[in-house]
Amino acid sequence: MSVELRDLPSVDVLLRDVRLASEARPLALAAARGALARAREEIRLGVDPGDLVERALLELSAARMPRLRRTINATGVVLHTNLGRAPLAEVALARVVEVGRGYSNLEFDLREGARGSRQDHLADLLRRLTGAEAALVVNNNAAAVLLALAALAEGREVVVSRGELIEIGDGFRIPDVLARSGARLVEVGTTNRTRGADYEAVISPETALLLRVHQSNFRVVGFGGQPRLEQLVAVARRRGVPLVDDLGSGAVVPVEDEPAPAASIEAGADIVCFSGDKLLGGPQAGIVVGRADLVERLRRHPLQRALRADKLTLAALEGTLALLLDPERATREIPVLRMLHEPAETVRARAQRLAGLVGGEVEHTVARVGGGALPLAELPSFACAVEEGLAAALRVGEPPVVALVRGGRTLLDCRTLTDAEVDEVAAAVRTARS
Repeated sequence: MSVELRDLPSVDVLLRDVRLASEARPLALAAARGALARAREEIRLGVDPGDLVERALLELSAARMPRLRRTINATGVVLHTNLGRAPLAEVALARVVEVGRGYSNLEFDLREGARGSRQDHLADLLRRLTGAEAALVVNNNAAAVLLALAALAEGREVVVSRGELIEIGDGFRIPDVLARSGARLVEVGTTNRTRGADYEAVISPETALLLRVHQSNFRVVGFGGQPRLEQLVAVARRRGVPLVDDLGSGAVVPVEDEPAPAASIEAGADIVCFSGDKLLGGPQAGIVVGRADLVERLRRHPLQRALRADKLTLAALEGTLALLLDPERATREIPVLRMLHEPAETVRARAQRLAGLVGGEVEHTVARVGGGALPLAELPSFACAVEEGLAAALRVGEPPVVALVRGGRTLLDCRTLTDAEVDEVAAAVRTARS
């Protein structure tokens, strides 16, 4: 017998059912309403909606499930922005748990028994890693650049190459950041070629600083060129203006030709900005290092309070930076660095083990760095290929597994999987097939 709309119970009737009566009323009410709404849609389509209380319980279960969930990255993109970029090292996670489970000396000087600064906790580590005089941490690199421009150039001119006026992820554009900081943009050179003399020609009493921006996920291939950092430093010194070097990713451990903060400081950059959650391998953060007097101006700017990092970010970053003091250990224990440096044969062995567990085939692939870093770099990798139709089921499983679909098959790239995750992915594939 077909069910009609008039046969549906009211919300109150559903809530009186013993299976829902013991649930928290606000959640149960929303679940009952959701179940009834879907039942009406199905009845209009000629489908029997079934047991509405059971459906309400399913709605309730879904409402209680966390929206932000651990996801297994089988895409081969190491710094996958949509999947949270850098997974944290165990040492960094332990620091988060230790600091987050109780109180901390976030802004308290234990020696003096007086108010302290959250910026003091990582300053020594960052000075040792970069050779800079001072350091400051905010919530991401876009914030670091914004703060540097606001504190050092508000109402004045900032000189930047046209070839560096880029847009990176989610509509972040360098000209927009300049405008929001209150600085005025002065463009020099051309899209493909800029010389040191181009900067020198436009410097005036209104010039606050020179800005160099790493091109991140954009490259000019062919006839082009930008002045070397040493050339810009020489121009800045001659004209008595500071040079701000925005590195974007900021690789402390060498990764191909990605610029390192320590190299920028050594070359003479006055302020260097870089990310904590890209090639550094830590949490989302923006790091500023450089001349002590200029960093202090950033620290005292009112915008710094709005952009500062919280205690959990600082804890995770401290754990990551401590590992980076020993590059060999960092390459073993910081997940991003391990994935980037892992030999292809190790990845192949992982793919072979996964293929053996699920009856898949090993396929040679190319992994990517991602996160706007090293867009032309290709990392030799290997994937386990399974049926194309499994991709959607794997995404909605527990835990979710995100893979690539190419050539009529689902590719589970093993460069971005850990050894422990191979067994989880194998179980997920078996569940998806069933």
